[in-house]
Amino acid sequence: MSTPGRPDSDDRKTKPEGESPVRRQRIILEMGTGNDLHGESYTKAALRAVQDALHHSSLSLFKSLDMPASNMQIEVTIGVQQPGQVDTDAVAASLPYGQVSATAVIGGADLPAEGPHGRIVVASAAIAVWLDIDQARYRPGQP
Repeated sequence: MSTPGRPDSDDRKTKPEGESPVRRQRIILEMGTGNDLHGESYTKAALRAVQDALHHSSLSLFKSLDMPASNMQIEVTIGVQQPGQVDTDAVAASLPYGQVSATAVIGGADLPAEGPHGRIVVASAAIAVWLDIDQARYRPGQP
């Protein structure tokens, strides 16, 4: 079942007759966490969560398949307690490649802080990378 605004592995683009179909497939899903201990900034915590997720991944796939990294379609989902406080444009701009969209949803945590700071902001990030895969050239699970 398809979720509006979210691609499925069965999404297909039409090609002229005689050519193989292209299927949009998620090839990477990486998670990260970040926080702002003193400034109570949801955007700062979100940016740190994205950087944490990025540092868990090595995208050698593109070089191996001779594809430009600009072909990546990237969806970033940020979970924080106050989604409206995240600058999603800044989050999207922090990724070095691809066509990026960022969304903030309820998640993460706000924790009480000691001293003059009111709270510690914790953000979660999920980064999904999608590619249009030519099914004739690249077949999942096949050498």
